[in-house]
Amino acid sequence: MKNLFYILILLVLSGCNSNNNSEIGINPLPNFDAMWDYQHPDSTEIIFTNILRGLKNSAESPYDAEYHVELLTQIARTQGLQGKFNQAHTTLDSVKNMLNENMRIGNIRYLLERGRVFNSSGEWEISKPFFLRAYEFGVENNLDIYTLDAAHMMGMVEPPDKQLDWNLKSLKIAEETSDTNCKGWLGPLYNNIGWTYHELTNYDQAIIYFQKGFDWRTEVGDEQGARIAKWTVGRCLRSLKKINDALKLQIELQTEIEDKNLPKDGYVFEELAELYLLTNNRDMAKKNFKLAYEELSKDRWIATNQPDRLNRLKKLGDQ
Repeated sequence: MKNLFYILILLVLSGCNSNNNSEIGINPLPNFDAMWDYQHPDSTEIIFTNILRGLKNSAESPYDAEYHVELLTQIARTQGLQGKFNQAHTTLDSVKNMLNENMRIGNIRYLLERGRVFNSSGEWEISKPFFLRAYEFGVENNLDIYTLDAAHMMGMVEPPDKQLDWNLKSLKIAEETSDTNCKGWLGPLYNNIGWTYHELTNYDQAIIYFQKGFDWRTEVGDEQGARIAKWTVGRCLRSLKKINDALKLQIELQTEIEDKNLPKDGYVFEELAELYLLTNNRDMAKKNFKLAYEELSKDRWIATNQPDRLNRLKKLGDQ
């Protein structure tokens, strides 16, 4: 469910960034962090590139080298999210050439984004030293929001037995820091810790964190995030062999999606199919496997990384 992790993370990141770039000089430079649309990195790249073009052409706002560097790191991030990995690395090469030791935030954002590009392109081992150095740099310089981000990324690239320590470090920062920007990380962290426990087959602990995630997203009014978190609770109930309770939650989700005329959700169809299969309702299982295949086959990440999963859905939906 790695791609589901990303969905939850992307839902909150726009509220988790530092606003250090928002007020510089008489004419404030644009707060590009607030302009992020993580679900549409292509349009975000255009926005950021236009800001960069204006930065180079403007004679009114004072030039700020670190602002320039930070903006470039985020352009690289948009490129990485689009799968334009060579272009992202080229952008980060230019950042590296501009950095100096006084650019604390520029340096840590460079390390984070270089690591993220390697991670997104499947080079997880190469990404680790960048995330580790970012974490250490953040601790040394009291940059909690970025330290948390680095610890979180370490939790994604390490094996399950090490992921938990990193995710708990991230959670500790989010819960104890005075930086309110970090609070938006609580939901993704509850989710990640839940999945780590789940992969370790410690389902009793996993559901505690999945429920925390659902409660937190409900409290902050994040309806989409709450639906995804509710799905994770239901998925864990299946692992706990509480099939009827799991089925009840997934039916509630599907009913909500239909009542609110929301986009079809392949994950919900898939989970319903698995639950109907376990309850020997083969007709409903077949119907939902077919619907799950139709939706999830559109997901580029699943198509690339989990072809066997799609083949199984197709086979069970055609029987």
